[in-house]
Amino acid sequence: MIEISQLTKTFDGRAVLDALTLRIAERDRIALVGSNGAGKTTLFRCLLGHYTYDGTISINGESARRRDPALLSRVAFVPQLPPPLRMPVGELLRFAHETTGARHDTMTEMAGRLGIDLATVSRQPFYRLSGGQKQKILVTVALAREADLLIFDEPSANLDPAARGAFIELLATRDDCAMLIASHRLEEVAPLVNRVVELDRGRVVLDDAVADRLAAGEQHSCMVVLREMHEPMARAFLSWGMTAKGDLTFTGHVPAAESFRFLSMLSRYAGLVEKFSMDVEGKRRKGG
Repeated sequence: MIEISQLTKTFDGRAVLDALTLRIAERDRIALVGSNGAGKTTLFRCLLGHYTYDGTISINGESARRRDPALLSRVAFVPQLPPPLRMPVGELLRFAHETTGARHDTMTEMAGRLGIDLATVSRQPFYRLSGGQKQKILVTVALAREADLLIFDEPSANLDPAARGAFIELLATRDDCAMLIASHRLEEVAPLVNRVVELDRGRVVLDDAVADRLAAGEQHSCMVVLREMHEPMARAFLSWGMTAKGDLTFTGHVPAAESFRFLSMLSRYAGLVEKFSMDVEGKRRKGG
């Protein structure tokens, strides 16, 4: 469906996307992970035609360039930061209905499941709503419309726990399109996705298929023994909540949904690892 080849985007001479290549199939559900500055939002902006870039992006065989209305009409996007729209909420919903075909009754139902009554906020300017209310309305509009591709940039960042749960349930019902979901809460979206793609410095450094849906809250115990002390690696382990036992041994638990990222991080320091073990569903993976 989407072919991205040698995608490069620079700002002030620095490559934020560096010859990135990625293929997204028609019904792929991809969790896009990576640290801040890895290139996730820039990738989204290139897909949406907000930026010029080097390389190619094709959607259903058609070249995607700046703000192509025909292609954008098939893409639903929820940004990390809601736009400062001054129009009343009711006008925004009418605009969504007229331009995307999102039905009023569907939007009302979905918003209710997310915990917001559209009738009570319909006359309020969008920009005056709370962060959570804005996010709920944007998610409502995105999920109520037909689309070939759903793009979510940290969609649950401003949502309360009940709304996050409802959002995940609503996402699970959409099996008619591809999804790209950037989220720091990988444990939440892991049961929905079939791939985890990690970006680092504008490149794909991990692209793993998810064979089975991971149980929410599942933890894998692991142990790493280093050959020698290495401060950056030690800090990385501590940031994962691991505990240092002496100078060279680290133990702890990694959420099952985050195991892809943990193993990717570990592989970068492979030459420093003396021993490694991880318990996965009763089986132990070892390295050393």
